[in-house]
Amino acid sequence: QVQLVESGGGVVHPGGSLRLSCTASGRTFGNFAVGWWRQAPGKEREFVATISQRGGSSYYADSLEGRFTISRDNAKNTVYLQMNSLKPEDTAVYYCAAAPYYYGDNISQRQYNSWGRGTQVTVSS
Repeated sequence: QVQLVESGGGVVHPGGSLRLSCTASGRTFGNFAVGWWRQAPGKEREFVATISQRGGSSYYADSLEGRFTISRDNAKNTVYLQMNSLKPEDTAVYYCAAAPYYYGDNISQRQYNSWGRGTQVTVSS
């Protein structure tokens, strides 16, 4: 497993942007696919985006409408989630998670065996 820490959350106005970071320690980060998930109050955790081990492949939730971009820098042991044109419905705790394989559009929380503690994103006017 790998230890993950999210950062970069905060409060932003609708239409604004944030970049979340997920920094890993422990085992070789480049061996893991990484996903971002989010959980809004009173709702189940939902998939946001995932990226393959070397960053060559990625997949996003359809609901994002192209507003988010996932990327990674294995030399820095970090995965990023650039979030643009934020909406109030994007308000949630955002989690990153690591998986031993890249599953593409075959999405399940059970694929991920390491999770961070989350970072709060609040979109409000």
